[in-house]
Formats: sequence, C-alpha cells, structure tokens
Amino acid sequence: MADTTRARKIADRIKVVVAETLDRRIKDPRLGFVTVTEVRVTGDLQHASVFYTVLGEDADLSETQVALDSAKGVLRREVGKALNIRLTPTLEFIADSVPAAAAEIEALLKEAAARDAQVRAAAEGAQPAGDQDPYRRPGEDEGEDEGEDEGEGEPEAEPR
Repeated sequence: MADTTRARKIADRIKVVVAETLDRRIKDPRLGFVTVTEVRVTGDLQHASVFYTVLGEDADLSETQVALDSAKGVLRREVGKALNIRLTPTLEFIADSVPAAAAEIEALLKEAAARDAQVRAAAEGAQPAGDQDPYRRPGEDEGEDEGEDEGEGEPEAEPR
C-alpha cells in the first residue's frame, strides 16, 4: 500500500501526461475539446480513474468517450514512460459531471434572484395590515389592571 502523498503525486503526473498526449499525439477526429479535470489513483497504484469534461453537447461527449477508449493503449504507454514505475496503472475514463451540476446550480440561483426581486417589488409600496407595532409591552396596557378580576364585588367582612 503506497502512501497518500505518493499516490497524489502520481495522480497529478498522470493528469499532465494524459492532457499533453491528448493535445499533441492523439489525432482522432471524434475527440472533442477535452479537459482533464482530475485523476484518482487507487492505493496500490494499479488503477487510475481519469475524469474529463468536453466542451459541446451530449453527442460530443459520447464521441469523445469512444475516442478515449480507442486511444487507451497509447495513453497508457505514454503514462508508463513518464512515470517510470514498476507497474503502469490501468486507465479508466469517466465523464465529469461537475459542469452539469454547476450549470444547474447557476440556473437555480438565477431563479431565486428573480423571485427575490418579485418579492422586493411587491413589498415596496405595501402597508402593514394592522398596527405599526402590534406587540404589547408591559406597562402600556390601556385601562386594564391585572388584579381587577380577583377583587370584584363587595369586600368580605372581617370575622368578629
């Protein structure tokens, strides 16, 4: 089991090597504008998951997945040369879902801002439904004594 620092360094190096190889060496027309976002390596350094994004639509994403799967051998060979370790990790390419999630969150934030603007516009000329200050405060009771209910009627005569 390798330490996490070494695994992180190897993952960073794999990320750079895969990105450079895709840019310079792989000339597949199905390959879209690919960005390698992250690489995760298992603890035994046997397997690497390469996360990527593609600029474009879903059709571009599926074509790029096919192109990356067909270029997996070349990419693994380049990673093996660059890493210079005993075992070259296998590569698995996974489309990164972060951009889609970020776009969804952005749309929700815009919707929330529009609703806030509607509420602000509705509240601009609004008047309160009741008194300005509807809360009772101690000592401000108008004409009410707290002890009136107990002492009503005639006072009781004292026993003789």
